[in-house]
Amino acid sequence: MNKLIDKYNVPVPRYTSYPPANFFRDEYDEKDLIRAIDASNRQEPSHLSFYIHLPYCNRMCYYCGCNAYPRTKRSSDQEYVDAVMREIQLVCTHIDPKRKIAQIHYGGGSPSTFAPDLIRRINEALFSRFQTIDDPEIAIECHPGYMRESAYEQLADAGFNRMSIGIQDFNTDVLQASNRLPSLLPMEQLFALLRERKIRINLDFIYGLPLQTEKSFSHTVAQAIALAPDRLVTFSYAHMPRLFPRQKLLERKGLPTEELKNLLCHTAQQQLLQGGYRQIGLDHHVKEEDELFRALSSGTLHRNFQGYCARHTTGQVYAFGVTAISQLTGAYAQNTKSIAEYIQTIRSGHIPVMRGYRLNEEEQITREVITGLMCNEEIRWQQIASHLRRSVEEVRSATAYSEEKMKAFEEDGIILWDDEKIVMREKGSPFIRNVAASLDKLLTHTDKTFSKPI
Repeated sequence: MNKLIDKYNVPVPRYTSYPPANFFRDEYDEKDLIRAIDASNRQEPSHLSFYIHLPYCNRMCYYCGCNAYPRTKRSSDQEYVDAVMREIQLVCTHIDPKRKIAQIHYGGGSPSTFAPDLIRRINEALFSRFQTIDDPEIAIECHPGYMRESAYEQLADAGFNRMSIGIQDFNTDVLQASNRLPSLLPMEQLFALLRERKIRINLDFIYGLPLQTEKSFSHTVAQAIALAPDRLVTFSYAHMPRLFPRQKLLERKGLPTEELKNLLCHTAQQQLLQGGYRQIGLDHHVKEEDELFRALSSGTLHRNFQGYCARHTTGQVYAFGVTAISQLTGAYAQNTKSIAEYIQTIRSGHIPVMRGYRLNEEEQITREVITGLMCNEEIRWQQIASHLRRSVEEVRSATAYSEEKMKAFEEDGIILWDDEKIVMREKGSPFIRNVAASLDKLLTHTDKTFSKPI
């Protein structure tokens, strides 16, 4: 395995979207987005996914690579939410009111540090405009370091049925080195509270942080398994201090080597497998009765910016808030990164689009191929061709597919490959991003910056 790490642990896109966000173009503007929204009413998937970005954090975790901003005395949660409400009105005017909500997701920042009444206002604005599918996913990322029992109860009353609890590590020394607060509530009390409200629970962890050892992280994972969350996520820490200067502070404590980081990942995967969980994609773990596992088993697992999802909850993503990215069938659009500019532009009656990307037909095909690989760990060329109403040759030629590259992956034991399919082997799973990158024409000539897979 160390030889494979030496060969393949090179920077490649994460492929949470295709193309990756660093390919977006500055000349994309509000008019382009409105045209894309109008077109989205006639495109698949027809369901609606809404993302709301609440950017403030009470303190900044050193590892954070999100578009987050420290809450200051000048920050006004009310003013910001008023702008989000106005943006919803501007955008939803162009969305067919007969379409249904499949997902709402709040991210940040630390959205759970906003007053629950403000968050309820946003939910009610969306629910008043659109009906929902049966059992939609209404989710929010929660920072347990600031939440008492009443905060969880009020969010449940606001309509949330899934909460992602950002634990990151149960080891307090690791959290302290990362400037992260541990949970205010004991985890057993927190789980009892949410279970009583029938809230589905995600627990989120990060491996690759300072002071983590195989023993300490194994203990954290064992504690998590004992709690039996519905889903458990183990994110690989991406160290990119050029883009996120605060990450340099982690270097003072010392970051794990690539070998240790791989060991943390592998050990956690084995524990979770033995604990009754099944791996979904790169970092999610679910129980066999979970709809994501059923979707994986049938080869229909999908994902968008909200994360992994089954086809029935898949929707085009309409995003609100500073830096938020809409993910439509034919385009992406990202809002400005300046909170002051965001609020001012909304007040003037405009959507504050900073940049975006229009996908041509070839890129839409490549997105289908790479998304299928990243979700289901396989590519069945005829299946994709039938779905897209194209020939197999048209699908392949849209990508950077190369038999020579496939042979090299196969010889290294990363994939099983023939003319009909590409299937990831178990030991090749950590390098799925490398296989996806080999199919990406946009990487032929690029100076974009990416993280390493391990």
